[in-house]
Amino acid sequence: MLQIFQLIECPSIYELMSCPNFHWECVPLLEFWREKLDSEGNSHITLESYSPAESAEIFKEALSSNSVIYNGENIPLPFSLEILKWANETREVLSSAKVPSEVKFYNIYGINLETPHSVCYGSEESPVTDLQQLPFFEPKYICVDGDGTVPSESAKADGLNAEARVGVPGEHRGILCDHHVFRILKHWLNADSDPYYNPLNDYVILPTSFEMEKHREKGIQVTSLKEEWEIISEDDRDSKADTKPVVGSISVSHVGDNHSSRSEARATVILHPQNEGKQHVELNAVSVSVDA
Repeated sequence: MLQIFQLIECPSIYELMSCPNFHWECVPLLEFWREKLDSEGNSHITLESYSPAESAEIFKEALSSNSVIYNGENIPLPFSLEILKWANETREVLSSAKVPSEVKFYNIYGINLETPHSVCYGSEESPVTDLQQLPFFEPKYICVDGDGTVPSESAKADGLNAEARVGVPGEHRGILCDHHVFRILKHWLNADSDPYYNPLNDYVILPTSFEMEKHREKGIQVTSLKEEWEIISEDDRDSKADTKPVVGSISVSHVGDNHSSRSEARATVILHPQNEGKQHVELNAVSVSVDA
């Protein structure tokens, strides 16, 4: 929906428009500031909002005189409600499709990038007076979490019974070259030699030092970082280290500049016995408490 004015020459844009029947957490909107005259000729500027189901009529009017020049000829190319109807029927077919029970389906999607979701044209100072001028206004996008192209909410909305869904920080195409994605695929294909790896519980613990000095960052100062581990005596070390995991805990405390707020994070860490020269470290539990 967001790029419909720029990509009207591309038929696939109809399939890429927001699904009108999907139950969105936050419905994508087409918005624009519009100037209207009342019966007495007074001007009123209002912000109009249209859902995916309501936007088609706006596109139809805004693109009623749209055309492209091909081989020197000016070819009319308005918004086609007929093609939109076919696209909606295609979406219905896809939404009713199911993967055979013998096939396992997994979903990896990109996150942590601002992704266009809704769009607004014009402003109170420069409202839209003619819908046919709408394609020439500079759009302002309202973004949500995603891969920069597809919102994560859409990327997970396949309607299939997934064995697992994992969000990976990455860009729409760049995520295909991400080593993290390859690690997940290897695990799902049973090609990973690490029996403890779990893509749904894949954490990175920062910082890694045992002690930290106080420092300030974005109005927060780290006041303490403590690690405590089970102490193994010399007599028990050789026998115990090979048979029993070592359990430890990490505690990080933060205090605001004005000491009016405090947050603390705790994690339990388990060091498993070495196996074939590999050391597995498991983050077993995390709890965070905040006092204001």
